[in-house]
Amino acid sequence: MTRLYTTTARRTRRVLVPVLAVSALLTLGTAGPAAADSDQLWTYSDPYELILPGAYEDGSAPERTVTLHVTHDNIANPVGAGRLNVDATELAALAKITWPANCTPDTAATAVCDVPPLTGTDRVTAAELKVSALPDTPDGAVGTLRYTAVAGDLTSYPGETRVTVGNGPDLALSQSPRQEGVTPGSLISAPATLTNNGNRTAEGVLLHLFASRGLAYTERPANCEYLDTEVGTQALCVLDEALAPGDSIALANPLKARRNALYERFDYSVEPYSAEALEAARAGRTYTPGTGAELETAPATAPRTATTTAPVPDLDPQDNARTVIIHATNTADLKLIGSRVEGAVGETVRADITVKNRGPAWVASLGAGEPVATVDVRIPAGTTVTARPDTCYALTADGEWVEEQLGAPRYRCHTPIYLNERATHTFPFDLRIDSAARSTAPVAIDNNQYEPPIRAYDPDLTNNASRIVVNG
Repeated sequence: MTRLYTTTARRTRRVLVPVLAVSALLTLGTAGPAAADSDQLWTYSDPYELILPGAYEDGSAPERTVTLHVTHDNIANPVGAGRLNVDATELAALAKITWPANCTPDTAATAVCDVPPLTGTDRVTAAELKVSALPDTPDGAVGTLRYTAVAGDLTSYPGETRVTVGNGPDLALSQSPRQEGVTPGSLISAPATLTNNGNRTAEGVLLHLFASRGLAYTERPANCEYLDTEVGTQALCVLDEALAPGDSIALANPLKARRNALYERFDYSVEPYSAEALEAARAGRTYTPGTGAELETAPATAPRTATTTAPVPDLDPQDNARTVIIHATNTADLKLIGSRVEGAVGETVRADITVKNRGPAWVASLGAGEPVATVDVRIPAGTTVTARPDTCYALTADGEWVEEQLGAPRYRCHTPIYLNERATHTFPFDLRIDSAARSTAPVAIDNNQYEPPIRAYDPDLTNNASRIVVNG
């Protein structure tokens, strides 16, 4: 039996923080000095829009936090302490509001909160409101939280946060920490916690995993299925035990750093299980079932809420997916291979410029999506480019952009975002020979590119330059 997952009895109360757009654009107040005239006060909430779980059967309800922030633009204009006027009248019929210590309630649904001085451009926290649904609040009930900031001579337009009550599971994943200096060949893990923060039981969980090419799963349980690709391995695992509200599962995610590991990533995400969700995740591709002992979890503890007999969509999927960056201590020797061509005047010849990864690591920019290598290609005098690769663009001799892409004296070329160990990538140029004289021109990899940083992993930079030689 594979025990990669263990259930804890802890009941958590986490803050829902979906990555959503900033709300409430604010206006510019008027101040005397020029610095104040150019300043602008801003308020916004985190989250911008809250999906609030409804009450449990016993009438209690999960609590969520709405954090209200205040900031301003001009660092040269210190703004003194201020206040935030908060109006939760529209929420009174559907939710209970608990005010923080820095807020003085005027009524049960309105309050004035003290705002600390804004001495820089960093945001300050003006209020952290605790919100929970009232018993018998209907599913889909909606209300709007409104707030206005005043600080110094600046006054904002009102901001708004929409709150919607919903019933269902709310699966949330913790973030596993970034890992640096991993030794190729070593065993590692990306531990995380899966919690149901909703008010309904998830009758099963579909776990999505992706381990990039330099990582390997140490086991392949029978209730997971796998798809190996050139850049890594995807996995779909069905956890068929119920996860009640407040219950958590520890995810160990055991992995091995392969010999070719360098810049790796491990992705993990979850959603409530259904046969339809599994088919959608497969997307018509053929996965291979694992053959190891079945991955199991202990049953969720007695529910706080009504269970469901059919799959229920996740209330808020914003924290259902995480990515871990894993960097190994390894090298990859890039080598640039030039070209030597011959031809008569008027003849067109092919000059191939090749980037070769001599390993042992593969190189990938799976986060930033940048090319592994950027190559500066100079064109020999006495020749004219009549065809170029799509991933190369023309420059003047001084490196400036030119509109006409053929016949330029210089090109900048990009490899794909990954080069597997021992892989090559070639840039073919068609050159028309205009002179019978021997000519040469340099080609070179940009070793100073920021992402991925070639100087950080390439042990031999001397072979990152070469030449195009014509009739020589």
